[in-house]
Amino acid sequence: MTEQILTLLSSVSSLASSKDTLDRVTAERPGPVPPLPSPAVAPALPPKGPAPGAKSPGRRWIPIWAIGLVGVLALAAAYVDVPRLYFVETDDAYVQADTVSVVPKVAGYVTALHVTDNTHFKANELLVEIDPRDFEDALRSAEATLQSAEASKANVLEQLSEQTHVIMAAQAAIESDRATREFAQQQLARYTRLANDGFGTRERQEQAVSNIGQRKANLQRDLAGLAAAQAQVGVLQSQAQQADGVIAGAQAAVAQARLNLSYTKIYAIVDGSVANRTVQAGNYVQPGQTLFSAVPTEAYIIANFEETQLENMRVGQPVRVRVDAFPNQRLDGHIDSFQRGTGSNFALLPPENATGNFVKVVQRVPVKIILEGPTGTLHSISPGMSVEPTVTIAPPPSWLVPFLSLIGDAPE
Repeated sequence: MTEQILTLLSSVSSLASSKDTLDRVTAERPGPVPPLPSPAVAPALPPKGPAPGAKSPGRRWIPIWAIGLVGVLALAAAYVDVPRLYFVETDDAYVQADTVSVVPKVAGYVTALHVTDNTHFKANELLVEIDPRDFEDALRSAEATLQSAEASKANVLEQLSEQTHVIMAAQAAIESDRATREFAQQQLARYTRLANDGFGTRERQEQAVSNIGQRKANLQRDLAGLAAAQAQVGVLQSQAQQADGVIAGAQAAVAQARLNLSYTKIYAIVDGSVANRTVQAGNYVQPGQTLFSAVPTEAYIIANFEETQLENMRVGQPVRVRVDAFPNQRLDGHIDSFQRGTGSNFALLPPENATGNFVKVVQRVPVKIILEGPTGTLHSISPGMSVEPTVTIAPPPSWLVPFLSLIGDAPE
């Protein structure tokens, strides 16, 4: 723009110089040739001074219209180029918010809807209730299963305790059997000696032999009973481990049932408002079905600046935002971040510059702007609104601020 204005000024100056030259030549040109004098009359000499009304050859003048045109062009250049030294702006910007879709995680009938269209809500406020009766029954059933599993484990533990006493009784019986067998052996030796000396009967000796055999058999029986009792301990321990697994599964079922029951009530995560509501009280809803959109109160701006405007832009620079819906109000903010990639790079069909004829197009880079206030205006804007952000890339000098204020570019 500045180069074009300078070229135009040069053209105007050349035009003015050409006109001065033309006027000077016209003033110095002699008048018409006088007729030949008669022999008796001397020829009249031409006047030595310049022709009446002619301008002096040494004076140059510039028309008033050229001076006015130069002034207008200078003001236009200042209006266009001076603000670019301190501000960068774009009209390709929109209000955005992290809008979420409110969806149920369980199926059922909506028994209560605590919000309606455009309702404002606070964080942790109850929004929707789904019929909880089926999930309450499922929770009671899971709790009953857990109680049964815990009772089974308690029974196994009691059996383990009882089996300890059984083992102790078997060990005591074995000690008794060993003592009895020792006595039977002594009796057999005594009766055998008496029978050999002729003082005892053969019958008594045979009875002692039979008695010792019986005692040995009892000992073997009790030893086998002890081994069986000890083996039963391992069986009961495995049953206890199995009971632990059943209890863990029952506890997980109870936890899941409680979660499903909690899903029948949907709460707000952050402050916001309702948009695009599609549910009514009494509707049967499915998991994943969108009930409405929750638009958070906090919004931000995505401004698509041209890549040629990013040279002096930095994170943290102040931003003044004009909202099309509220032209007489301004929002304050600052640059939060720059997207790593142009908008066209993430398009559904990104450009393929390596094929066909290439036409260079200035790309745009999304820039996130965080809004700071004023609070009243922040609560009035909505996602999708058009805005015009102006980034201050350098503070203008104080003497220039009145001029920038006059053309509407100075910060307030």
